[in-house]
Amino acid sequence: MVSTTAAPRVGPETPSEPAATSLAPGARRPRLRRLVGRVLTLTALTVLAVVFIYPFLWLISASLKPRGDVFDNRLIPRTLTLDNYVRVWQEAPVGLWLLNTVIVTVLAATTVTLSSAMVAWAFAYYRFPGRNVLFGLVLATMMLPGAVTMIPTFLIWNAVGAVGTLVPLWAQNLFGSAFYIFLLRQFLLGIPRDYFDAARVDGAGHLTVFWRIVLPLARPALAVTAVFEVQAAWTDLMRGLIYLRDSSTYTIPRGLKALIDAFGFGGEWHWEIIVTASVITTVPLLVLFAVAQRQIVQGLSAGGLKG
Repeated sequence: MVSTTAAPRVGPETPSEPAATSLAPGARRPRLRRLVGRVLTLTALTVLAVVFIYPFLWLISASLKPRGDVFDNRLIPRTLTLDNYVRVWQEAPVGLWLLNTVIVTVLAATTVTLSSAMVAWAFAYYRFPGRNVLFGLVLATMMLPGAVTMIPTFLIWNAVGAVGTLVPLWAQNLFGSAFYIFLLRQFLLGIPRDYFDAARVDGAGHLTVFWRIVLPLARPALAVTAVFEVQAAWTDLMRGLIYLRDSSTYTIPRGLKALIDAFGFGGEWHWEIIVTASVITTVPLLVLFAVAQRQIVQGLSAGGLKG
């Protein structure tokens, strides 16, 4: 019977590696510097977030307080009540004001987005004499203060009998906006002309190219335009003060002004009604920006890179 034994290992043994290696002082400094920078950045962002969020938190807290505790500057009310949210609907036609605001906002955002997109596409795609001069004149209109065109615009709407209706609050958007035209043109300049030329070669007309190619490709910039105009139309007080006469046609900003006149300065001093109405009218915009924030960032970043 032959017994076998394991052959001895030939060659030098490999030394075992240490379990952990200590970083040199020079290698720890960049890591520590990055950590300190991150902590400072997060601290600054937190402070700024608190500064911006605090007024809205105070508004919500004040709407949940009785009349005597509105200005006690407590974020947690001593006496929590929901009576203000019931009473505000009884004191003013807030529901009708919201409906009027939604109608004006939808029409204003739709018309200005489509009209500005058409003008921007013309400046971005077509080559014609005087194109740059015309575009410069469009941009120059942004330098005109609103007070310069306020009286002539009022005289025009008064001549057609539209004063006292919701039409002046949105119909002038049919002619586009210089800022939105600039924003959309910069975005469209980044889209290759081959898409449009190929559609034209295939026999597509101008409107077909616009509806089937331009609008789908410019969706991020169109979303930014629509959201910006929704915010502008929803909070527009000046045109409501100028053109609206009857409370049945009031929008939310004009209605809040009426509430301040009735319950605020020189009125009955029921500020709990005013802050409650402010909360009700602010929440829809917050929801819109929370839902559309990704489209806003994509549209702005794409426009900046392609412009």
